[in-house]
Amino acid sequence: MQGQMHNPLGELPIPKLLVTMSAPIMLSMLVQALYNIVDSIFVLRVSEQALTAVSLAFPAQNLMIAVGVGTAIGANSLISRRLGEQNYEDANLAANNGMLLAVLSAVVFSLFGILGSGAFYRIFTDDEALVQQGIAYLSIVCGFPFGLFLAVMGERFVQMTGKSTYSMFAQLVGAIVNIILDPILIFGLLGFPRLETAGAAIATVIGQVCSTATVFWFHRKYNHALTLRLSDCRPNKRIIVDIYRVGLPSILMQAIGSVMTFGMNKILIFFNETAVNVFGIYFKLQSFVFMPVFGFNNGMVPIIGYNFGARRRERIFSAIRLALLIVGAIMAAGTLIFQLLPGVILTHIFKASPEMLAMGVPALRIISISFLPAAVSIVFSGAFQAVGVGTYSMVMSFCRQLIVLLPSAYLLGHWIGLGAVWWSFPLAEIAALAIAVALYARLYRQKLKDL
Repeated sequence: MQGQMHNPLGELPIPKLLVTMSAPIMLSMLVQALYNIVDSIFVLRVSEQALTAVSLAFPAQNLMIAVGVGTAIGANSLISRRLGEQNYEDANLAANNGMLLAVLSAVVFSLFGILGSGAFYRIFTDDEALVQQGIAYLSIVCGFPFGLFLAVMGERFVQMTGKSTYSMFAQLVGAIVNIILDPILIFGLLGFPRLETAGAAIATVIGQVCSTATVFWFHRKYNHALTLRLSDCRPNKRIIVDIYRVGLPSILMQAIGSVMTFGMNKILIFFNETAVNVFGIYFKLQSFVFMPVFGFNNGMVPIIGYNFGARRRERIFSAIRLALLIVGAIMAAGTLIFQLLPGVILTHIFKASPEMLAMGVPALRIISISFLPAAVSIVFSGAFQAVGVGTYSMVMSFCRQLIVLLPSAYLLGHWIGLGAVWWSFPLAEIAALAIAVALYARLYRQKLKDL
């Protein structure tokens, strides 16, 4: 084990380490965002109803991602802290139990995707054509989720090497495969049958499997800090509790996002399907801003977690300060783009109809006001997860999305109309910012001040 005593997470200068850890993840997430955009562009070429079917699936997909990412964050946080403490036995137990939890979670969602897709869509609509397009998409994406869950967990493992380039390359492989297969399977090119929404789903699943294969090849070849063994995948109650101590709040925090999108779709479809599509397109577009930010956060979490375990106070604060500057700059750039170019984006990328354009331009401008306050909340949320107080992140997300966002969206839509619904996003983010600052001050007093 002597070769494991030194780790770049505790040795490299923080600016260089943040760039080394985060830049590859940010780049790969930008590619993921590109895939999301391309997916929607191709589906919209089938019909606006096809895009509605895919947009309505987002809460279910988001819940699946929430469980996968949250479990991986819990495992990642525990592994980082145990490596910082040089407790290699528990670090390996955390990795193996994380794999077990990923597989079990995938089984649950597979059952939902195969058996529950029709019931899910009928909550929103009684339009049978829309329901059938939705079932064709969701039964595949949720019915075959093993690639997603294993890829997400594996990416956290290779981050432990301190070289996030491996994680980036694995995500790039999956996204590129997905982008290539989308038009082939959706429109029936090169002799394949025209599968429309089902084709988009199959392309997604194949991309996830390719990403999984790549990431575990990198793990096996380069990650000498962790060893995956089938015999160590037996459930360990103590380790699982430690994983979910951080992971469960993260799952609930992201699952709250599923509840929010479910509720927003219910509110918006009351007006018309175009409103649902505008909301769906917004989520695809904002991923170009938020995906790099979340990628940066993913790179920051193991750095803070490792140095918290090693009790290196100044390295923790240095990482948080630099993260606030970089994330703030990304969010500011995103705000400018959404303010200045919404019409150009909707017209030239999505070939938006006049109705969608009239609705989408003000919506994108209003929602983007929330980007800058979100920058602080996201960085603090990552810091909370890294030091093992993921419940703070959950409280922030719960208040933002369920206490403020959904009620204000419903009331503004009911009292004023559809155009006012979009103002619920800045209102919710300002509330979340106030909560984030208060919780960080508490964390500083209780855990960081006396390190």
